[in-house]
Amino acid sequence: MDEQTSSQNEDNNETQLIELAKTKPEGISNSDIKEHMPSLPMLELTTIINKLLKNGTLELFKTKDNNLLYKFKDPSKRGNVKGADNEEKIVYKIVEEAGNKGIWIRDIRFKSNLNMTQLNKVVKSLETKKLIKAVKSVSASKKKVYMLFELEPDNSVTGGAWYQDQDFESEFVDVLNQQCHRFLVERLEEATKQGGGPLLVRNRSYASATDVHKFISDLGISKVSLSIADIESILYTVVLDNNAERITNTNGIFLYKATNKFLTVPGLAKTTCGVCLIIDRCANTGLVNPRACPYLTEWLETS
Repeated sequence: MDEQTSSQNEDNNETQLIELAKTKPEGISNSDIKEHMPSLPMLELTTIINKLLKNGTLELFKTKDNNLLYKFKDPSKRGNVKGADNEEKIVYKIVEEAGNKGIWIRDIRFKSNLNMTQLNKVVKSLETKKLIKAVKSVSASKKKVYMLFELEPDNSVTGGAWYQDQDFESEFVDVLNQQCHRFLVERLEEATKQGGGPLLVRNRSYASATDVHKFISDLGISKVSLSIADIESILYTVVLDNNAERITNTNGIFLYKATNKFLTVPGLAKTTCGVCLIIDRCANTGLVNPRACPYLTEWLETS
């Protein structure tokens, strides 16, 4: 076999291996390769895999059972680390594996085995090249996590729509709570006006989070883009406030309806007598009487 033919065969085997990796996003094992490419010599396979790992076409992972997996990496998602030294490539790889939840500088140091001076220099270089970025985490105000520059941080890092510069926007949440409740009340009132019997009125009174989301979006009261999941969380606070009830429809979707609060507690029940376990023995005479009751005296003094 001449050199040209050998090179063509190697290119064909390389292409075949890449196509095999593309069919299994979770990764291919050595067993998968042997099954689909039985005639490929082990020495040539090792050469091809090392080449694809080096140029970033494949990524190497280790399973919990210590088996090796090779995953195809989309070219559009590969960081431009050309010209970077080995230390930068190592740190970039560690940050990349952390995904959009990021990784603490302490953990990068542990995994890279670099001293702090070296690591700070490498991180600064990668930030300057816009390959990675630092993001403040709501779980620790004085700490930052690092992730790839193009990634959007996970809500567990930023706190989602309810946080602004790491501060919980309680007033914003309260306004959304009130407006969501207002929408449900108006839905109930409209259903009541239409009539048609109590069951029909009840069914018309229910609204989904999608309905409420459209209402909130049309109001324009939010400076940030709210998802339906965000509205779901607000509606749940309305339920917890006993201002709404929640049911699940046949499709598994939550539906919400405004409801009246529990009846107000009668005045007597608020007194110590209202919860007394031996009130049936209390009388004007005898050992158990209002004048000698220490609990009633204490309640009168503190009320």
